[in-house]
Amino acid sequence: MKKILIAEDEQAIREFIVINLNRAGYQTMEAGNGQEALDLYAKENGDFDVAVLDIMMPGEKDGFAVCRELRQQNPAIGIIMLTARTQEMDKVTGLMMGADDYVTKPFSPSELVARVDAIYRRVSLSPSHAQEQAPKPPATISSGEFTLDVKNRSLIHDGKTTLLTNIEFKILKLFFTHPGESLGRTEILKEAWDDPFVSDEKIVDVNMRRLRLKIEKDPSNPKHIVTVWGLGYRWDE
Repeated sequence: MKKILIAEDEQAIREFIVINLNRAGYQTMEAGNGQEALDLYAKENGDFDVAVLDIMMPGEKDGFAVCRELRQQNPAIGIIMLTARTQEMDKVTGLMMGADDYVTKPFSPSELVARVDAIYRRVSLSPSHAQEQAPKPPATISSGEFTLDVKNRSLIHDGKTTLLTNIEFKILKLFFTHPGESLGRTEILKEAWDDPFVSDEKIVDVNMRRLRLKIEKDPSNPKHIVTVWGLGYRWDE
């Protein structure tokens, strides 16, 4: 089931999103504000593949708050933020809260559907959606003192398990299979996002910042996710 949660307070925009996603084969459920979206998520027992959230919504729960709570409840759900703003900080804030992507209003139906399709493809590869296939992938991928649990999309280090978003998992998988190699932002973007509409390399930097908070003892002085100036990043075991 391709099920999308839509939270947008402007009815005309909400209907525009619903119509186009329905035409693309998605089942949609809509909410007019943040709290309504969280209530709907709970009522449906979290049975959503992707959430499309407007940032500016009335009430105590704006899009940032909804994004944060959804990500805490479900690391695997895909989250796209909608914003009429062009300020860089709004995009960074949404990504740091756990969003996978953002779309700036106004947007075309084709762009919206393409973004949702790309996020859904990534979500559909998560353990809760993936079907049994042969040959089976390795259960874990190790690099130094770190281990990726492929089935549960989590990171194991010092006996502690840390849940990862799908994007975070794909970035670490790329790192673990290329230890010590300098990887460009464009290469990381292509491997982790696989979405022609996502071209802003700053989204890579934000996700690296998020990963450092989860991995590094001192995120301000990283020892594992190392910046390669003028290029991108390198994973040091």
